[in-house]
Amino acid sequence: MIRFGLRLSLSGGREAATRLAVIATAVALGVGMLLTTLAAMNAVGAQNQRYAWLNTAAAPAASDVSADPIWWLLREDYHQGRSIGRVEVAAPGPDAPVPPGIPRLPGPGEFYVSPALGELLRTTPATELGDRFPGHGIGTIGPAALPSPESLLIVIGRTPAELERLGARQVTQIMTPAQNDCRNGCPVGLNSDAMSLVLAVVAAALLVPVLIFIGTATRLAATRRERRFAAMRLIGATPRQISLVSAVESTIATAAGTVAGFGLFFAIRPAIATIPFTGEPFFTADLSLDLVDVLVVALGIPVGSVVASWLALRRVQISPLGVSRRVTPKPPRAWRLIPLVVGLAELTYFIGRRPDTTNGQLAAYLSGFLLVLTGLVLSGPWLTMVGARVLAGRASRPATLIAGRRLADNPQAGFRSVSGLIVALFVTSVATGTITTFVANRGEPRTDSVAATSLAKQFWPEEGPAPTADQIPAGLETIPGVRGVTLVHLNPDRDGGHGVITCAELDRLAVFGTCPAGAQVAAVHGDLIGMRAFDLTSDTHVWDAASIAPTEVDRQPILSVVVDTTSRTAFEQARTMLINAFPLGRFPASIGEWESSSARQMIQFQRLADVVMLASLPIAGCSLAVSVAGGLSDRKRPFSMLRLTGVRLSTLRRVVALETVVPLLLVAGVAIGMGFLAAHLFLRAQLGYTLLAPHLSFYLTVGGGLVVSLGIIALTLPLLRRVTGPETARNG
Repeated sequence: MIRFGLRLSLSGGREAATRLAVIATAVALGVGMLLTTLAAMNAVGAQNQRYAWLNTAAAPAASDVSADPIWWLLREDYHQGRSIGRVEVAAPGPDAPVPPGIPRLPGPGEFYVSPALGELLRTTPATELGDRFPGHGIGTIGPAALPSPESLLIVIGRTPAELERLGARQVTQIMTPAQNDCRNGCPVGLNSDAMSLVLAVVAAALLVPVLIFIGTATRLAATRRERRFAAMRLIGATPRQISLVSAVESTIATAAGTVAGFGLFFAIRPAIATIPFTGEPFFTADLSLDLVDVLVVALGIPVGSVVASWLALRRVQISPLGVSRRVTPKPPRAWRLIPLVVGLAELTYFIGRRPDTTNGQLAAYLSGFLLVLTGLVLSGPWLTMVGARVLAGRASRPATLIAGRRLADNPQAGFRSVSGLIVALFVTSVATGTITTFVANRGEPRTDSVAATSLAKQFWPEEGPAPTADQIPAGLETIPGVRGVTLVHLNPDRDGGHGVITCAELDRLAVFGTCPAGAQVAAVHGDLIGMRAFDLTSDTHVWDAASIAPTEVDRQPILSVVVDTTSRTAFEQARTMLINAFPLGRFPASIGEWESSSARQMIQFQRLADVVMLASLPIAGCSLAVSVAGGLSDRKRPFSMLRLTGVRLSTLRRVVALETVVPLLLVAGVAIGMGFLAAHLFLRAQLGYTLLAPHLSFYLTVGGGLVVSLGIIALTLPLLRRVTGPETARNG
């Protein structure tokens, strides 16, 4: 029977070859996407492991008590908004541990740089970057220590006395990937569990449409295949033999598709590596597959295809006469809406009742989202039936009436081809709505906002005594592009990073807000920005009045020095000057740079959501196109009879188009609407924000994807003329 199945599959004419090609294509897409997702998860882990050595300050003590300690200090610097990891080391003895990627520890006045930072140093004026690093370069940090090809890292050699004054600590070993579990306060690295969760959601959103595509492809010419297998049953073939023949057909196409999918993955791997899922791109080698990944995909996909083929022919398995007993299926019931309603109710319940713990929030919101998504998938046939009945009830043309009645009679079949689209569009809409609103409220400030153009160096009590006014570099005010240098003094009436500034000085600065009417001194934050950085719509702000007299302000300790600039060149020159003048503690930075770190990662998630949508819409179009082609093949004789009775070809084309377009547009509209509603409820419950309308690019992307899908469907309509000629009615 295996040889017979091979002959049927490979010698079945153009129709069999087309079916095999379509199934193989669908499988290749699914395998390629699945492999890409598995490799991306592995890449996140590999990147995280190369962050480990940067967490050396949190490493446990070495078991070898004879090892020399090493002075270690890790701090974050910035340049043009990009983060620079600055590691400063000193070795009191010859047997001190050496970080990965460098042959030896740099001595005082020496440093190693990553390739990306080395290139930046060569192309940037020294006053803007290079002058911050004492000494000269002696080599490049190797890939073993670089989380990403674009990582900006520097390892600077110092004397032990210098690092002790800077607040460094002594460690006896370099943190290894095996120790880098970050449960002991590791400051650097990725939340790999969260990233894997995001990638798993992306994988599901991409794979569901592909699986629907594969399932639709296996039903291509299903009626004729069922009749052929039913005839074989009638002449004595057993159900097991029918299953074997069907499995052979599916295995051939799936095996070819699996091989093509592996080829597709390796072809696109270099391009995938450049996508900064984690905020930085990967090395191509990071996108690797282990033996388990390969076996799961190489064996799991063909097995799944065989199971799908067996399920598609279950009516023949029961009885060969079951093929001819075609009846209108029972209409779906409204109970399918229950999970959708429950999910929305759950998200609504937590508005004003947000759980206190992270685990509680995950349980509350994820379960709500999953219920909404499950409800959308379950209620899809019911919604399709309702839409079809409305279409038929308001029909003024025969094509609309026929299409509406056919969809209403079998909404499950109409919805099946686009059901995968619900997952993709719902996930994309939730992500887009949430990220757009979050970034608008707490993302990176406008480039012309004072939160982005000013930087502050704050002097914290734990870092030692505050400087005096004559210790502030006089050259700050002479830098071209610096429009203001301001000293903020400590507020004696408040704790923490709160300061005071005279209203006369605040009025002179103009961009940092104003005093309340009648006040002479304002109570401000040390960076003159504070929480208003989260209100990125305006630089206007009215500070509270302070009770201190104006004459007493300058007598208070200096809390911070704030420099406002009009150009990035001036900004970086001022930062370099402040770092060299005050090397102790945190380096100066803008509120915009701190806020942009989280905003950038959110934007990367948005790009992943865009990938889901851009990939899913054409795949849904392909599923519909295959469904249309299969439906035309199965309905050749009825359509031919209609043409013989005088029905115009254009009318039949409108029937076919409406049967496919209505479910597609209905699903897209409902999924997007429910996604935005769920995002709004989540934002209200978790952050107290109101959903903001996505940018125009979202609507253009959805519209473009739908146009492509409709174009793919339109390519199948010319088949109608070919398969509905008079000879079909005569020979059917």
